Amino acid sequence: MLQRRQLLTAATRTSLAATALALGLPHAAQAQPAYTVSAQQLHDMLAQKFPRTVPLAGLLDLTLQAPRLRLLPATNRLGATMDVQAAGPALRRSHPGSFDVEFALRYEASDRTLRAHQLRLGRLELEGLKPSATELLNVYAPVLAEQSLREVVLHQLRPQDTALLDGLGLEPGPITVTEKGLSVAFVRKP
Repeated sequence: MLQRRQLLTAATRTSLAATALALGLPHAAQAQPAYTVSAQQLHDMLAQKFPRTVPLAGLLDLTLQAPRLRLLPATNRLGATMDVQAAGPALRRSHPGSFDVEFALRYEASDRTLRAHQLRLGRLELEGLKPSATELLNVYAPVLAEQSLREVVLHQLRPQDTALLDGLGLEPGPITVTEKGLSVAFVRKP
């Protein structure tokens, strides 16, 4: 039984090795092995990281609730809308509102994570603030929030997710946003 399993494993590795060799050819670019992450998996992982409080230069704190993700395949990005609660020395009381952000993704090899980067922050809307205070917040809050939200982990690959391809000299490469989630292509290690 053990010998049969070893033969099957060897055959699978040989087949994958042949596929990996083919990946080096320009016409085989579409045949790259990929790891997929569904929109639901992204939502579940992010929900574990919220609520999250982001301090803004000692003036106020934004408490962000779990985001509502939007897949944006046309721009290869993700969007998120978050309910927010703003409070702190710059405000007399707590103000509810919402916050929008768009971002690209990158792979971090040191911990096998998919991370948000290249954040584009949308408008911060808070109920009950004077228009001048809202405008002031929208001038400074995006820069400060970007510094605090940078590199949020969206998903972590398990060692078994990459072990076989790692043994073939492949590593996660380009991340593509699709209508159903993410597709992480595997490419040759440099």
